[in-house]
Amino acid sequence: MSTTAPEAPTALPPVKRRNAELVLVGLTILITMGAIAIAGLNLNNQIPGAMWGYGLIFGALALATHVALRFIAPYADPLILPCALFLNGVGVAMIWRLDAAESGEIEHAGIGMQLVWSAVGMILCIALLFFLKEPRVLQRYTYISALVAIVLIALPMVPGLGINEYGARRWIGFGGFTVQPSEFAKIALVIFLSSYLVTKRQVLSLAAKSIKVGRFKILDLPRARDFMPMVVGWVIAIGLLVITKDLGTSLLLFGTFLAMLYVATQRSSWVIIGLTVFIGAAALAMQIFWHFRQRVDIWFNAFDPEVYDRLGGSAQLVQGLIGMAYGGLFGTGFGGGQAHHIFAADSDFIFASFAEDLGLTGVMVILIVVFLLVQRGMRVALASRELFIKMLASGIAFVMCFQVFVVLGGLTRIIPLTGMTTPFLAAGGSALMASWLMIGLLLRMSDNARRPAPQAIQDEGATQVIRR
Repeated sequence: MSTTAPEAPTALPPVKRRNAELVLVGLTILITMGAIAIAGLNLNNQIPGAMWGYGLIFGALALATHVALRFIAPYADPLILPCALFLNGVGVAMIWRLDAAESGEIEHAGIGMQLVWSAVGMILCIALLFFLKEPRVLQRYTYISALVAIVLIALPMVPGLGINEYGARRWIGFGGFTVQPSEFAKIALVIFLSSYLVTKRQVLSLAAKSIKVGRFKILDLPRARDFMPMVVGWVIAIGLLVITKDLGTSLLLFGTFLAMLYVATQRSSWVIIGLTVFIGAAALAMQIFWHFRQRVDIWFNAFDPEVYDRLGGSAQLVQGLIGMAYGGLFGTGFGGGQAHHIFAADSDFIFASFAEDLGLTGVMVILIVVFLLVQRGMRVALASRELFIKMLASGIAFVMCFQVFVVLGGLTRIIPLTGMTTPFLAAGGSALMASWLMIGLLLRMSDNARRPAPQAIQDEGATQVIRR
């Protein structure tokens, strides 16, 4: 079965646009340094030295990544890197502001580890671009990718290696460091699904029978023997939910699975069936497992005094909601709020911290940048001729989009609070490194999609010689 589409639906211009990217990268550096300066003025009426120290270190990392792109992926989308750097930069600024407000020491507030993880993430991004010239080679490792994802998900359950924190087993610890393997498992799972769905897309698109109301067809049911991928996806998601008590990652992985399945088959019946079985399993888990039942109780009864005062109750959620309410439309000013009093204000609740300091306007700016990054990923998917690359790019875009939805949905009580971190913004190394790896994949795929044919490059070089 061929895995190459007859033609690309969307043609991307074969231009480099690296100078435009440089201007945007410079703007993100100024925004990061400006945010630290404003926070220092609001906290202590002076511009902190961190604006030059941390700001210039982050700027050097950003410029180094941009320069590397000029040589390794010159035709990569010029908006992907600036969007990622903007989110990473304002996240660094917010983490510094929270640490400075909590410690009361403006000049000694530390975000060194977040900058270290940012540097490691950018290095991983560049290394991936350098060593992975053709992302389609990943299609060869279909079941190896699935095995890697399952092993990473199961690692926190290994005695002596896994760590149980806040009621969920998400982390492993070694050498004084903690790692959340599920952050990397989602990349391996997207690679597996992209390869598997490209191979099986025609089989999965076949319908056994249709459900009609009168003359109108409302749903096509897939063949019973083709339910196996749905069953496997359901078992992994629900098994993760039951064993590790990690509702957020379970919802993220299964949502990405359904979205990619729909892209591959164009069958809405898969989505409806998947959502039905997931909701049914979640309802059953709520009756069986106390941890899940507690999350749902917090979701419905956040302002109940008994739930609020309970150990591990809704105090954190309510404080986040009140902080966002105080932020209003334009916020209290960067560094002017009291978000540092919220537990995990720099990780799980960093969006609430932004909402209080920057208001709805600032949050919308951040969301626009996130969705612009998602849109560029989808554009790469539309422009690529390889079906595997289409699935991989769209899968990465879905992961980023769903992760932001799960975080914001929990903070605003649209869904139960899950404890997931926001891509690039939240403190922590695992999520940041995984996010930069996904950016590296998008940059490589966009570079290949935008790169002109070899003959066109030769003609362009000949034209430049003639002009000289």
